[in-house]
Amino acid sequence: MSIHMENVGIAVRDLEEAIAFFTDLGLTVLGTDTVRGEWASTAVGLDGNHVRIALLGVPDGSGQLELFEYLHPEAIETAPTQPHEIGMHRVAFRVEDLDAALEIAARHGCHPLRGVATYEDVYRLTYLRGPSGILVMLAEQLGGTGD
Repeated sequence: MSIHMENVGIAVRDLEEAIAFFTDLGLTVLGTDTVRGEWASTAVGLDGNHVRIALLGVPDGSGQLELFEYLHPEAIETAPTQPHEIGMHRVAFRVEDLDAALEIAARHGCHPLRGVATYEDVYRLTYLRGPSGILVMLAEQLGGTGD
């Protein structure tokens, strides 16, 4: 059997805010849409499922994020995921310049949870809270691009 990662979906409070954050970090909007109908309710398992979505791509083609804002049913607010909780954890990006990425994140009110760490002379990295409390890891590979 062949398997391929399609995308990672993340529900957000404010779709435009999330798009602005991720596009400022370098992702590109591949498309937007409003999704509803019987097929959407069946696939997702929610009666009356109705969302606004945006599909964002990473410039090197290595991945996609599908961001969605619920119009119906009303979104349920939950506490942000903690790094040690079981379940969907975080989305991680390798960036060329961590300091520049952190400056961009700061313009959106997003700052490292504790600080920037260095992992074995391989990565400088940090976790931060993005829009809607999304846990985001940013990592800069040391000594090369890794491409």
